[in-house]
Amino acid sequence: MPDGLHLFLESFWPIVWGGISGTIPLALASFAIGLVLALLIALMRLSESRVLSGIARGYVSVIRGTPLLVQLFVIFYGLGAVGIVIDPWPSAIAAFSLNVGGYAAEIIRAAILSVPVGQWEAGYTIGMSRGRTLRRIILPQAARVSVPPLSNTFISLVKDTSLASLILVTELFRVAQRIAAASQEVMLLYLEAALVYWLFCLVLSGAQGFVEKKLDRYVAH
Repeated sequence: MPDGLHLFLESFWPIVWGGISGTIPLALASFAIGLVLALLIALMRLSESRVLSGIARGYVSVIRGTPLLVQLFVIFYGLGAVGIVIDPWPSAIAAFSLNVGGYAAEIIRAAILSVPVGQWEAGYTIGMSRGRTLRRIILPQAARVSVPPLSNTFISLVKDTSLASLILVTELFRVAQRIAAASQEVMLLYLEAALVYWLFCLVLSGAQGFVEKKLDRYVAH
């Protein structure tokens, strides 16, 4: 067996396991926290309070106007330089969550605005408060609308977690880097890492399509 093929096969499972044990948990944790933050920011954007709306607008502007890598470095290296030391994993989760929050907030806000005004009026007509109408009528409909773009955001996040290797978080790409450094087969290992990312994204895209078909049953055409 050629040496290159042997190394490829030998390193395949460690890289995949790096994705299963590092990349996916990191992406899931960051996405979950980011969604909670995104919902809060979206509701602040829609608030009648100029202060809350202004804070939300400023947050979204900063997050969308700066690179994710810079955000990651500010949290890990920048805060460390001023005495606030955060370990690599929490730093990565914080950076990715804040980033997801900024982008997903606009998705959720647009989804809420896409629900016809009549739905709000229907809730008020039967005696529901604004908060209850939002929870019981508006958000369930907005959730179905937001699934495709939020799914795309999650898939992008899975790939973006490779940046965590720069702050020494052990995930898929970090494992590939270690094997590449030991074997000196840089091109082969990086292409293999790209292949594994692609396979993960294929699986996630398939899951996205399945969920969308399930939800589509409840959407009127």
